[in-house]
Amino acid sequence: MEVEGVPLDDKAKRMRDLLSSFYSPDPSMSSPNSNSSSKYITLDAINTTSFDPDQYMNLLVHKSNLEGLLQRHVEMAAEIKNLDTDLQMLVYENYNKFISATDTIKQMKSNIVGMEANMEQLLDKIMSVQSRSDGVNTSLFEKREHIEKLHRTRNLLRKLQFIYDLPARLAKCIKSEAYADAVKFYTGAMPIFKAYGDSSFQDCKRASEEAVAIIIKNLQGKLFSDSESIQARAEAAVLLKQLDFPVNSLKVKLLEKLEQSVADLQLNIEEVGNASVDSNHPSTDPAPATAHDASVREFAEAIRAYRVIFPDSDNQLTRLAQDLVSRHFGTTEQYIKKQVWSADLLGVLRIIWKDVLLLEDVLHEAALTNYSFEAAQISVKFYIANKFTHLQSEISDALKKVQIKQKNSGEDYSLQVALEGGKKAVLQGSMNVLLDFRQLLDDDLGLLVKLRDFIIDWVQEGFQEFFRALDGHFLLLSGRHSSASQDQGLTEGKLDDKVLAGLVLVLAQISLFIEQNAIPRITEEIGASFSDGGVRRYENGPAFVPGEICRIFRSASEKFLHLYIKMTTQRISVLQKRKFTATTWVKHKEPREVSMFVDLFLHELEGIGREVKQILPEGLRRHRRADSTGSTASSRSNPLREEKLSRSNTQRARSQLLETHLAKLFKQKIEIFTKVEFTQGSVLTTVVKLGLKSLQEFVRLQTFSRSGFQQVQLDIQFLRTPLKEMAEDEAAIDFLLDEVVVATAERCLDPTPLEPPILDRLMLAKLVKTREQNLLSP
Repeated sequence: MEVEGVPLDDKAKRMRDLLSSFYSPDPSMSSPNSNSSSKYITLDAINTTSFDPDQYMNLLVHKSNLEGLLQRHVEMAAEIKNLDTDLQMLVYENYNKFISATDTIKQMKSNIVGMEANMEQLLDKIMSVQSRSDGVNTSLFEKREHIEKLHRTRNLLRKLQFIYDLPARLAKCIKSEAYADAVKFYTGAMPIFKAYGDSSFQDCKRASEEAVAIIIKNLQGKLFSDSESIQARAEAAVLLKQLDFPVNSLKVKLLEKLEQSVADLQLNIEEVGNASVDSNHPSTDPAPATAHDASVREFAEAIRAYRVIFPDSDNQLTRLAQDLVSRHFGTTEQYIKKQVWSADLLGVLRIIWKDVLLLEDVLHEAALTNYSFEAAQISVKFYIANKFTHLQSEISDALKKVQIKQKNSGEDYSLQVALEGGKKAVLQGSMNVLLDFRQLLDDDLGLLVKLRDFIIDWVQEGFQEFFRALDGHFLLLSGRHSSASQDQGLTEGKLDDKVLAGLVLVLAQISLFIEQNAIPRITEEIGASFSDGGVRRYENGPAFVPGEICRIFRSASEKFLHLYIKMTTQRISVLQKRKFTATTWVKHKEPREVSMFVDLFLHELEGIGREVKQILPEGLRRHRRADSTGSTASSRSNPLREEKLSRSNTQRARSQLLETHLAKLFKQKIEIFTKVEFTQGSVLTTVVKLGLKSLQEFVRLQTFSRSGFQQVQLDIQFLRTPLKEMAEDEAAIDFLLDEVVVATAERCLDPTPLEPPILDRLMLAKLVKTREQNLLSP
């Protein structure tokens, strides 16, 4: 056979033609066409039967040159030589085979000589043995028949003796509670009782039936006895069935016993704890089987026996097995509520999985592995959600210390301690939770291997929902409700007086910490340990979206900061309201000293300053001006005071006030309220600005006499220095203080200011008094 594209050499073609000619049934069959095909003869046809030498030579001469003819001559001479060599080798090989065959025939001929005589001797011996055997059989025939008859009689006597001894045997079995042997003896004697029980063995049958009745009664009592094990009750049912007792009537009652045993096979929490401890030390020797393992094995054997007794009971048994698994997982969920860790949960799941595999062997139809997989989904998901709930409680407890400490003891609790505790609870708590969840992924328990992708999704979804819920919980701690409109923000609605402003400030900083530190760290850990696989990721993307959480807490931090500012300014506003509503400014006496309101106002601001210094970093002071360049106070208050001193006429004083307002329109505009930053100066400056703005509004609601105006002027002048030391923006503070004085002048019947010497003397007296009080205070 030719390979496509590769022609065969001449020798191979000739060998093929030789084989074809050798196996051809009739060489003459191809001869008729030899003449017709001879004209198409080629150079390769030298091995055919119709080869024509003359025609071959003519064709070779026409197609080849002299060099080709010489080459062909050399090739044919070599081929002839090779064929002679091959023929010689074939002759040698066949010759050796012929010699070997000849030797073998000679050896066989020599071995056969003498065999005929041996066969004749063997035949004579066989005939002699046969004759002697026939003689022995003839002489022993009568004795053999007699022996066989005696043997049959002996066996019959044994059976008869067993029948007569059966009542006594049954009585002994009843006494020793060997009911299995008793049933075996009685069922063995049943054929004889059926054949001869009404005649020869009537008394034995009656005594045996009485004993069997007692056995049936005892087996029924054992079957329904609560003190007996499930295996013993199942064996009793099997024995009753062997005695042809109508066991189907007991099916419902036995099933009720199995149901009761399911209720008794609850997981023991102590055994669960021991199992979790043992799981952490796999190198130790295996502990002996616990009582729970023994009970489950007994229950499995009872199910096996029940299936033998009642083959159509698979549905009921499946329901019982699934109920047992459901109870196990129900106990697991109750155990999870005790704030256990993954090692404890793994110990419980190992026990459940062991029980499932044991019951699966005896009840394949129940498909308990799939059923337990679905139940484990609920339990593990509940465990992960419970961990996040517990983490939120830890964070809440760390933050509530601000309220509890101050309300119970009345002492100032360090906000820095609460802040650090909250940060640690958020970050370290999240890392601990992730490490705990990692144990669930790394465990090789078959039940958890199937849940691996689900666990990844639950952890990611859990963190996403956890931080959303934490944002809502922060709102509740601050006195707000997460259901409020987000457009209104935290600054809308009525404030809760019970919520401390310090807690709100801590919440602002923790929200900022979550955005800038906690979320990146948690995202990195989730990417390293909980990013592979997942069920929902391929369709909907990852469940944990750090960008969304960062946006939530960035917004929350700003809202909490504004809420803190509003709460502090509201306290200041309440103080101002009490001052201005309790004072009759039209009948106010001449100012003798700086009013108590100033002390209360500064004291409130100092308390706010102490709070922000514990929590917020320092900021850069701005709008600092030297005394030589003047100030808003000098441009507004001093000219006004000089003009008022030079004029005693009220009308002219009002004209001067109008000129001051006109001049204010041409002055450089000062930006009063800027964006609040997370710094001490920014927050305190904003509180001071809002406090002064509130003071201005209260002033506009009052009517002042000259003395009332001078009292406000004295108080505002004394506030200038401490307020500018507290705040960052001195220009804005000066501007707002001047606004308060101007608003008082507008509402004054006679806006004549105090003379500078009197004003300085009253302020100096206040400073001396304040210094003395500071020295006396501890």
